[in-house]
Amino acid sequence: MIDFTIETHLDRSPATVFEYISDPERLPTWRTNTVSSVPMSDGPLGVGSRLREVHRGPGGKELVSVVEVSEYDPGRVFALEVVEGTPVHLRIALDPADDGTHMRFRGFGELFGAMRLMQPLLRRVLKRQFTQQLATLQHVLASGQIHTVL
Repeated sequence: MIDFTIETHLDRSPATVFEYISDPERLPTWRTNTVSSVPMSDGPLGVGSRLREVHRGPGGKELVSVVEVSEYDPGRVFALEVVEGTPVHLRIALDPADDGTHMRFRGFGELFGAMRLMQPLLRRVLKRQFTQQLATLQHVLASGQIHTVL
């Protein structure tokens, strides 16, 4: 089983952080291995919405996944469940804190078959990768670039 939690402090309000992290167009600005994230359905994002994500994998290979929003509580919780691709799901919980937001970022899932042997390595790689991505998110939010979609 892959299961890890990263906690960090962000210098913006939970509402601002939530708005930024739940915007598919902004995903590549902080999840640095993400090439694109495109809604697969019309209407506002919410529970049940699906996104087609393209990530840059080892050697530059593009990996496609389809994720579904499994929790959507503005300013509090945003969670994605992988429905096609490597089954590592994400849950982000936001709490008000002094001068900003306390974020708990959880990655979890279970690989099957021969891939199961890769779980310990993948857990370490993903935890390191997401730790770096949260540092990028902190930088982007602190720099004031939150109104500009790149």
